Amino acid sequence: MEHTHEHNMEPAHNGHQHKMPADSHDQHEHHDHKHMEMHDHDHHNGMNHGGHAGHDHSAMINDFRKRFYVVLVLTLPVMLLSKMIQQWMGIHVGFPGDKYVLFGLSTIIYFYGGWPFLSGLVQEIKAKNPGMMTLIGFAITVAFVYSVATLFGLKGMDFFWELATLILIMLLGHWIEMSAVAGAGRELELLVKLMPAEAHLLENGNQRDVKTDSLQPGNVIIIKPGEKIAADGTIKEGSSYINEAMLTGESRPVEKKAGDKVIAGSINGHGALQVTVTHSSADSYLSQVIKLVNDAQQAKSGTQLLADKAARCLTILAIAAGLITFFVWWLTGSSLSFAMERMVTVIVICCPHALGLAIPLVVARSTTIAAKHGLLIKNRTAFENARKIDTLVFDKTGTLTVGKFEVTQMESFMPDRSKEQLLVLAAAAEQQSEHPIATGIIAKAQELKLEVPAATDVQALAGKGIQARVGADTILVASPAYARENYKLPEVKSDDTGTISYVIINNQPAGYLILADEIRPESAAAVQQLKAEKITTVLLTGDNRKVADAVGVQLKIDKVIAEVLPHQKLDAIKQLQSEGRYVAMTGDGINDAPALAQADVGIAVGSGSDIAAETAGIVLVNSNPADIVSLVRFGKATYRKMIQNLVWATGYNLITMPLAAGVLAPWGVILSPAVGAILMTVSTVIVAINAKLLKL
Repeated sequence: MEHTHEHNMEPAHNGHQHKMPADSHDQHEHHDHKHMEMHDHDHHNGMNHGGHAGHDHSAMINDFRKRFYVVLVLTLPVMLLSKMIQQWMGIHVGFPGDKYVLFGLSTIIYFYGGWPFLSGLVQEIKAKNPGMMTLIGFAITVAFVYSVATLFGLKGMDFFWELATLILIMLLGHWIEMSAVAGAGRELELLVKLMPAEAHLLENGNQRDVKTDSLQPGNVIIIKPGEKIAADGTIKEGSSYINEAMLTGESRPVEKKAGDKVIAGSINGHGALQVTVTHSSADSYLSQVIKLVNDAQQAKSGTQLLADKAARCLTILAIAAGLITFFVWWLTGSSLSFAMERMVTVIVICCPHALGLAIPLVVARSTTIAAKHGLLIKNRTAFENARKIDTLVFDKTGTLTVGKFEVTQMESFMPDRSKEQLLVLAAAAEQQSEHPIATGIIAKAQELKLEVPAATDVQALAGKGIQARVGADTILVASPAYARENYKLPEVKSDDTGTISYVIINNQPAGYLILADEIRPESAAAVQQLKAEKITTVLLTGDNRKVADAVGVQLKIDKVIAEVLPHQKLDAIKQLQSEGRYVAMTGDGINDAPALAQADVGIAVGSGSDIAAETAGIVLVNSNPADIVSLVRFGKATYRKMIQNLVWATGYNLITMPLAAGVLAPWGVILSPAVGAILMTVSTVIVAINAKLLKL
């Protein structure tokens, strides 16, 4: 964002990230906030919410654990009383009515141990969305009903021990796997825990401890050395170095003094601070980030929808394969119990569980890791598409440059107005603004100890500058492109590496100020790393051509487009897209919003403005260009993990289904339902571990 005075861009660390709209739905993607339909709605939802859902989640893990131990105790006598097990072990255990004891124990196992699966089956059928629970519920019901029938007269071997071991292993599998899933969801809870529970409220000179969520804007709180900051606010008294790494990814502690903004959850250094609260805890930056992460975790991207579709197909396929297996064995002369056992094994082994979790686990992990490093993903699709970027368009000010302007030259065109008077008038017009150029002009006036009068009727004109009334005069501080287009300007003597702001008084050009902005130390390396990723870099700026070219040469940028107004930035992006490029745009101001929305991937940089954050799919909390490289690489790594998980989950089913169906039975290779259940659990845990290995 160049000298177009949008009065919104603040250096990344000064806390204005609060304004990130919590529910800015990106236009590219419809967020269906149904729970990430992990194929077991009933118990994976715990992963989708921060704090309180963690408790539901652990309650569910405990429920599976309890059911597992009860079933384990009951399974031992069931196995001892099973004729088949007795034959294998060469022992005989029997007593009058033993088959009724077997029936009683198995019934408890079926209803108590199988309850999560049976209730899940009913829910899935109601929702017309058959999945994991439908398959398991169907398999254990077939096994149970058939076994009861053999007990009461049907010819054949009962299935009770297989039923018991199947339910036992399913409970264990779910317990293990939910613990793995909880690990992926816990990252979000860690963000929630950054907020301290209590704050020291200062009232009438007395200090008392109150709950953080009771704080209201205007309250004054005390932050002692080493404590976490309890609320977003402005420092009233004191100075300290504050560690914001866990919120913004900025590794160096940032110096803060009276008047500076602080973010809830960041950690105070050695100085004691008094802070005036500016946002209640629900509106704090941290809450917005948590909401954003949560929304992104629940939003579906193309890859996720593909996996959902595959899992649904696999469910139908599993039931069909199970029935075919049953009829093939039964009609070719095998016993009814053998045909049943094959069917149950096929259905269990084909549970699309690994497939259902393949993407959501990677999504949950990537979104929270990214948030901890200051990359806020608002649009999953934009993030997954970061791997396709081949052209990256940079805005200049505040992205490639520090965005801290210093006045290096001042000239007056009017004999009756001195340079200092021009500076004072410009500073008066700019004093409400937080734009870097405004800050530079005001800093110069303060440095020269000049008295700055108040201004009225202040208007920011996008792409043109800022206008105000100071005393009897109408002052316009104008961007070079706008000034050249609308006024006859005298020749300007400058070394061409600074940004010019023209001062127009009562519609007459009165003089100019030249401000220079230094290039960020990280910019050159970032541009080189992008080139290593085979990405073309473009500089798109409203600043004058000579400044832009100088920056382009210094950073070795492939293409420089300068002196563009906001609507022309949009056209420049469209032009690049028409050449068949996949374009990402990074910018931070209102004048960048249309271009950010047009780009294939919009990346808002720094705290930026609400609008920029709203139209971008990804927000980089720090204005560090190196983060853009991380983003591209992390997008690629995340996509790789998703594909690995999908390949593993589908490949596993392709190989194990024929084995379960008994293709190798003539050679003595037969999988029991329990082994099928073990294999299914292992495949899911592998997917969970693979997701856990994702790193930034």
